[in-house]
Amino acid sequence: MPLKCSRGISRFCLTPTWLTLFVVALGFFALPTDTLVYAQDVAANEGADGKNESLLFWLVDSLGWGYILIFLSLSFILVALFIMNVLSARRDYVCPQHLIEGFEAHLDEKQYQEAYELAKADDSFLGNVLAAGLSKLSSSYQHAHTAMEEVGEEEDMKLDHRLSYLALIGTISPMIGLFGTVHGMIDAFYVIAQSGTTPPASQLAGGISKALLTTLVGLFIAIPAITAYNILRNRVQRLVLEAGITSENLMGRFEKVGNKKD
Repeated sequence: MPLKCSRGISRFCLTPTWLTLFVVALGFFALPTDTLVYAQDVAANEGADGKNESLLFWLVDSLGWGYILIFLSLSFILVALFIMNVLSARRDYVCPQHLIEGFEAHLDEKQYQEAYELAKADDSFLGNVLAAGLSKLSSSYQHAHTAMEEVGEEEDMKLDHRLSYLALIGTISPMIGLFGTVHGMIDAFYVIAQSGTTPPASQLAGGISKALLTTLVGLFIAIPAITAYNILRNRVQRLVLEAGITSENLMGRFEKVGNKKD
């Protein structure tokens, strides 16, 4: 589970989804309709001059600036989300060892106020859970345990939401590639429909290359996104389980004290 998000960070956590949807929608409306005609003119001019078009320019002409902007935006968002989730999935941010040792030392000395202040000052998942438990301990251990569970579920949901954005990019990237595939094939068949005879392969290459390249780039983005999502999700689940067991062990002594009083 991640660090407790402030209001500003929480808004930032929601930004990638809205930014992705905005870029995708903008790109769909900005798709160039004259890309195929421009590519044919360039090919004709270069054929007359006896020059070959470079691979980079050919890729740009085939994809079109609309798809290029969409895929670049998704790539930058993917890298930012990956770094953010890697930092949040570290052990020091979920279950820091220095907090465990300091909290346990205060409990051994019966310095409960100091233990609460230590946990309250730590923004990790374990610190939030322990602080919630100690704040309700004056009522009963059962109230403290319930408060710990509620805070744990809330922190777990925050990290799951942040990780889900990686899965979102992994889902929509191949869909955009499929959209480009259909778009490219429509361009190719349009050339065939408008030609009185069988068109040369060079005139069909623009639409077919767009269909293949958009699919390739979409998969190129989706595969790392889905892989990172599953690896980080498994790691987070292990850390969350460890933090839950640790918090139960640290607060368990108060349950024993309550049973002795009863």
